[in-house]
Amino acid sequence: MKIALVCDWLTTIGGAESVLLALHEMYPDAPIYTSKYDKKGIDWFDDADVRTGWLQVFPSCMRRFISPLRQRWFSHLDLSDYDLVISVTGAEAKSVKASCHLCYCHVPTQYYWGMYDDYIKNPGFGILNPLARVGLKLFVKPLRKKDFQAAQRPDQFVTISSYAKNQIKKYYKREAKVIFPPVDVKKFSTGSKKLSTSREIKNAKSQVKNCKNYITTSRQVNWKRLDICVKACIKTDDKLTLIGSGPEHKNLVKLADDHNNITFLPTMSQDELKNYLVEADAFLFPSLEPFGLAPIEAMACGIPVIAYGEGGALDYIRPGVNGELFDKQSINSLVSVMEKFQPEAYNPNVVKNTTLDFDKKVFKQKIRDLVKELTDEKTH
Repeated sequence: MKIALVCDWLTTIGGAESVLLALHEMYPDAPIYTSKYDKKGIDWFDDADVRTGWLQVFPSCMRRFISPLRQRWFSHLDLSDYDLVISVTGAEAKSVKASCHLCYCHVPTQYYWGMYDDYIKNPGFGILNPLARVGLKLFVKPLRKKDFQAAQRPDQFVTISSYAKNQIKKYYKREAKVIFPPVDVKKFSTGSKKLSTSREIKNAKSQVKNCKNYITTSRQVNWKRLDICVKACIKTDDKLTLIGSGPEHKNLVKLADDHNNITFLPTMSQDELKNYLVEADAFLFPSLEPFGLAPIEAMACGIPVIAYGEGGALDYIRPGVNGELFDKQSINSLVSVMEKFQPEAYNPNVVKNTTLDFDKKVFKQKIRDLVKELTDEKTH
């Protein structure tokens, strides 16, 4: 078949990009259409045929400003000559024209729908927040209308969790099948080494005695609520390592206020990351997300997860087996679970085994089966 892949943008490394990478491995000859490609931000697709348009002239930092332009560009992108188009999207890429379109949608466009109120409270534009609020309030109705219309184009929706499936039904009035996103479980579950002699870990442990050792890794943006983790560990005096970067980084560092038990490390490769994960007693996951690959990666290392009990986490956290849930996005709610948490109560091998359904091989086989089912329907 003549296949094309589509995604909203390719500027950073994240969950959507991991899905696209798995699809690229399955269909290496398929070109990838996207609104913006930044090779410095992501080097996973150097061997791919990545195709952009006039939106490529905009710098990556303007991504959140130009969603109406992306909506227009994708809606005019005609890929109907392909036998199959697979889009990976949480924004505008579902708008493309296609004769057969499988849409892997992580969640309806959040700034129009499920997280609209959160974006109004804090759009994430710094000193331009007042202007962003006005713009979003003024234009959200027509943008929602166009987004809903775009969501009627794909032939089949696939999504990443039960939570996301319900969101797609609620906002787009479409049914979706759940295929969990891919994690390289084997890569995280084998070959990890201890870093007890590393300078960062050794120094932190020497400063904090008789404490638990927590870790979290993600893009540092306001809606991920990493501030809860920082404040909770300041309150409990437990050790916390935050790995990643993003627009909230400076605010988080300021919030930590030179507390010796809080350590910040930059974004790193998976090989480096797993070595830090195995040092932790638990992975903290405070955000409301439609899924979350990072907790699965931690569990593949045998590390239990303490997660906010909403969203995609409900599909994989089994309290008392591979982690625990806290019921409110608040410091006290998280602290109450952290204080009761006993790392020795979790068997690393049992924790690892709960991730097998999320392995990349499982994802690829389920996508192949769905592609066959969809294309068979189209040809009969």
